[in-house]
Amino acid sequence: MTTTQPASEGAAPHSIRARRLGIDTQYEAVVFMHKECQVCRSEGFTAQARVLLRSRSAQIIATLYQVSGDLIAHDEAVLSEPAWKRLELTEGESVTVSHPKPLDSLSHVRSSIYGKPLGESAFHAIIGDIVDGQYSDIHLSSFLTACAARPLDQNEVLALTHAMVEAGDRMTWPAGVIADKHSVGGLPGNRTTPIVVAIVAACGVVMPKTSSRAITSPAGTADTMETMAPVQLETAEIRRVVESEGGCVVWGGAVNLSPADDILIRVERAIDLDSEGQMIASILSKKIAAGSTHLIIDLPVGPTAKVRSAEAAEALAAGLSSVGDSFGLKTRVLTTDGSQPVGRGIGPALEARDVLAVLKCDVNAPADLRQKAIALAGALLELGNAVPQNQGEAVAAKTLDSG
Repeated sequence: MTTTQPASEGAAPHSIRARRLGIDTQYEAVVFMHKECQVCRSEGFTAQARVLLRSRSAQIIATLYQVSGDLIAHDEAVLSEPAWKRLELTEGESVTVSHPKPLDSLSHVRSSIYGKPLGESAFHAIIGDIVDGQYSDIHLSSFLTACAARPLDQNEVLALTHAMVEAGDRMTWPAGVIADKHSVGGLPGNRTTPIVVAIVAACGVVMPKTSSRAITSPAGTADTMETMAPVQLETAEIRRVVESEGGCVVWGGAVNLSPADDILIRVERAIDLDSEGQMIASILSKKIAAGSTHLIIDLPVGPTAKVRSAEAAEALAAGLSSVGDSFGLKTRVLTTDGSQPVGRGIGPALEARDVLAVLKCDVNAPADLRQKAIALAGALLELGNAVPQNQGEAVAAKTLDSG
């Protein structure tokens, strides 16, 4: 994200020619400069320093890497593709380089590491700086580790959820039930979402579903859906699709709904860490920001799933329901069998093939995927009072079979 903070008081920025080499650093803004260049020498910049880069139209915080030899001239800075695009540069332009303001919110992260509970203002400061692009991956790892090493209490989870919601946009819909479904994940296959959305929307319940890419399994719902249809839709496009079809499945990272979530997910994937409090805030902040009113959560429990015991499942379900209620989100958690993959395919294309087989009522469609999707869709229809209680599965199955 582009920052709006000025350079620290008294720091004189240095202008240097920007160069583009097409270096893909995925999401992270990176700048490469010669170790002996005048800027690095005069400002005392060392490798992995955080620097403030400014163009004529934008500014960002980037991580500095230094180069020796003749790959980069002393009077130029090579920017990674994310940095180049966020600064909206064209060939031949210059950027200014200076020290950024001190990152005060890191004091809250350190407090959490040492066991001090954080309040709402602390979480707002941390999440605001994360969304502004001021946290490096090292800073993000520290925050995520702090949330895992000392489990967040109820008030902290509420504060973190609120901060994540407020850091981005929020969607609003006409009054009525806005249905949503989420799987805690960690189970290969298990690609029920496209089927659930199709059934629920066909029953006349609005379901604008934002989904994530893979975190701990080979494919996320957005990855699988992308093999069948575009998932990187902007807010206006989401609204158009929902108004036309009654539902959608899109990648949440393409819209500015709880934007901190996608930043944190990227680092969670790398360090294989997904703490309970942060997981609750991650899940619910997206749903609240998307305007959902009724939510079914699939909670697989198994020896290799994210949740591995009935006791852990009960605690997580209670936390999800309690936080959801605090935000007026009617939530129901379904504990499901996470002992083995669901469906036959693992990976985006193969999971999409299973989804299409179920939707087409193919006789060879995986029965476990079909039944689980029907159970989740039925529970969601009952939660939203679209069908009488205890009739959800029957209605969902009939709707699916009728095409």
